[in-house]
Amino acid sequence: MKPNYIKDNPKIYLVAPSFGTTTTPYKERMDKALINIKKITNNVIIGPNVFKLEYSCASTNAKARAKEIIDALKSDADVIWSVGGGEIMCQILEYIDFNELKNIKPKWYIGYSDNTNMILPLATYLNMEAIYGPHAPDLYRYPFDYEIKDTLRMLKGEKIFKGYKSFQLSRNDKIFPKYHLDKRNKISTYNYDKPFEGKLLGGCLDCLVTICGTKFDNVAEFTKNSKEKIIFFLEACEMNPMDIMRGLFQLKNANWFNNVSGFILGRSMFYGMEQFGMYDKDSYIESLKYLNVPMIFNCDFGHIGPTIPIRSNAYAKISVENNLLKIEYKD
Repeated sequence: MKPNYIKDNPKIYLVAPSFGTTTTPYKERMDKALINIKKITNNVIIGPNVFKLEYSCASTNAKARAKEIIDALKSDADVIWSVGGGEIMCQILEYIDFNELKNIKPKWYIGYSDNTNMILPLATYLNMEAIYGPHAPDLYRYPFDYEIKDTLRMLKGEKIFKGYKSFQLSRNDKIFPKYHLDKRNKISTYNYDKPFEGKLLGGCLDCLVTICGTKFDNVAEFTKNSKEKIIFFLEACEMNPMDIMRGLFQLKNANWFNNVSGFILGRSMFYGMEQFGMYDKDSYIESLKYLNVPMIFNCDFGHIGPTIPIRSNAYAKISVENNLLKIEYKD
């Protein structure tokens, strides 16, 4: 199910299913983002956990975080926008009955990294699209640029998105950093000779591996029943090349890749790490070459920005154009 594209003055519901925004620099960014959100809408609901950090690694306890999500999904909001990633969002799945949510009004859920724990089951249990994209505090930058600008274009129905010519490799720890795009982008491919199409599914590999094989894993069933081939978009947060190989081994043997037309691979937080003479790209090729499908590496999404927002569970054509990733949505 594709939510409606937004029009003027959409209702945005902010949630904190993982980290809250109470510490520097996230509190300051969220405060400024709330000012800038008014340039989009004056219709904002701030969830009860957004400005909490009752746990060292989560806004509050798992049951309360799950309730915030459930209330947002059952609301009349147009957009549910997560305020952050984190580490243990997976805990909320134990308190969400997706069968009870099958008749809700579709709405756009936006977030990345730990938010894979919601974006994946929204697709595989509710057949709902979501946006693997920036967190709400990233709206602190104005005029809006890069992923925020593209996310707003996506919400309004834009169909074509391209990667960026450069990305940010150096870190800037100021409260309100500006992008310092100091690394020229260079796409590389494996087994790619023409555009390929399919339904996009994926997220942060760290989270996907955690879900895989649990009672919250419906991916094999979903992909088996899909009329369209699947394009997996994958990136990692804290996984080194060997972690990636082990993770892909697990997904492969849980039958996730039985109906796949290709892969697009983003950049991890440890971009460029070498281990035993292998890099991320080597790990993906070694693990997935048996499928004989195209792979595109160094794509503009993941933990090193700027990143293209990606519509999970949407049908798209993937290509490389002028050494940049191009995603063209077909619906």
